[in-house]
Amino acid sequence: MPFKAGSFTEVLTQHGVARRDFLKFCGVMAGTLALPHDLQTQIASALEAPARTPVIWLEMQDCAGCSESFLRASRPSAAGVILDVLSVDYHETIMAPSGHQAEKSLNDAIAAGGYLLVVEGSIPTKDNGVYCCVAGKTALQSLEEASANAIAVVAVGNCAAFGGIPKANPNPTDAVSVMDLVTDKPVLNLPGCPVNVVNLTATVVHFLTFGALPDMDGLHRPLFAYGARIHDNCERRGHFNAGEFVKEWGDDGHRHGWCLYQMGCKGPVTYHNCPTVRWNEGVSWPVAAGHPCIGCSEPGFWERPTYVPVELHEFTPPATYPDVVKEMPAIDPTNAAVTGVVAGLVAGAAGAVAIQQLGKKDPEDEEIVED
Repeated sequence: MPFKAGSFTEVLTQHGVARRDFLKFCGVMAGTLALPHDLQTQIASALEAPARTPVIWLEMQDCAGCSESFLRASRPSAAGVILDVLSVDYHETIMAPSGHQAEKSLNDAIAAGGYLLVVEGSIPTKDNGVYCCVAGKTALQSLEEASANAIAVVAVGNCAAFGGIPKANPNPTDAVSVMDLVTDKPVLNLPGCPVNVVNLTATVVHFLTFGALPDMDGLHRPLFAYGARIHDNCERRGHFNAGEFVKEWGDDGHRHGWCLYQMGCKGPVTYHNCPTVRWNEGVSWPVAAGHPCIGCSEPGFWERPTYVPVELHEFTPPATYPDVVKEMPAIDPTNAAVTGVVAGLVAGAAGAVAIQQLGKKDPEDEEIVED
C-alpha cells in the first residue's frame, strides 16, 4: 500500500525507534559513507519521503546468506526502517505470496519499472542455464527480464559480484557474475561472504539521498566500503610492524592478539571495511575473534589457499603508520631522518620501513646562507 505522508514517524514509534535514535542512525550512515556529518539532515529527509523505492530481490546460485544478513540489520532494524522506506515487491525468502501470486508480484513490479534490482548468487550459463530455475525460468532469463526496467543493479555477496564458490574450479555450471551479463545498466558490487548489511543499508541510503549509486572502484565496489585494505585498519597491524606473528593456533601470540599473517590472513590483499563496521551490531569481526581474513570480498577468493600466507610483495605498508619495534636503533642526532628495519618478519620479507623526521631546529636557530 502507498506510504502515507507523515506516517514515517508513526512507523518508527511502532517499532520502538525513538526520533533521536533515528537521527543517530542517519549520522552513522553519513559516517559509513564518508560524508560530512551535517548531511545527516539530508539523509533523514530522504528516508522520510512519502514515496517508497521499489525493490526486486532475486536469488540465484546462493546459500541465502546475504538475505539472512539483510534480515539481521539493526540500528534500527530492517523491518523498522529499510523495509518501510523501500517497497520490497519480490523476495522469494521473505515474501508472503507464493506460486502464481508471487510471480504476479514480480511481473507487476517489472512492468511498472523504476526499481532497484538486488541480485544474490551467481548465474549458471552452461546448457542454457538449466541448473538454476524458478517458476519455469532460468536464472539467465530472470536476470535479463528483471534488469530491463531497473534503475540500477546491486549484486550482493561474492557469488553475485564475482561468481563466488559456484564459479570456483571446476565450475561445473559455467557460473558467472552479474556484471558479466548486465552491461547496459549501472551495476554495483557488494562482495563478501555474506554481504555486510551495513554496507547494503548505506548503499540504499546513498541512493535514496542523492538519486545515484556511490562512487565505485574498478571492480564496481563502492569506495566507502572497499576503498582501503583490511590490513591498513586492522587492530593487529602494530604486531605485524613489530614482527609479532601467531605461529600456531593457541600459542602465546594467538592468546595475546598478535598478527595472523603467518596463519594465512589475506588482510594485506583484501579491500573491505570489516575492521571499522564489524559484524553483529559492531561487536566483532573474524580477525578480532582470532581467525585470519579469507579475502571474501575479492575475486576468486575460493581459489586462494585459506591458511597459506600471501606474498609480502603483493602490498606495500603505508608510510602513514608509525614503525613499531621492540628496540629502537641508535639515532645520530645529526641525521635528518632514520630508517628502521623490523626484524622477525617472514623469511624473504624485506621488512616494514618507517621514516621519521628528527630534531628540526627552530627557524631562529638556523644559519642563513647567502649565495
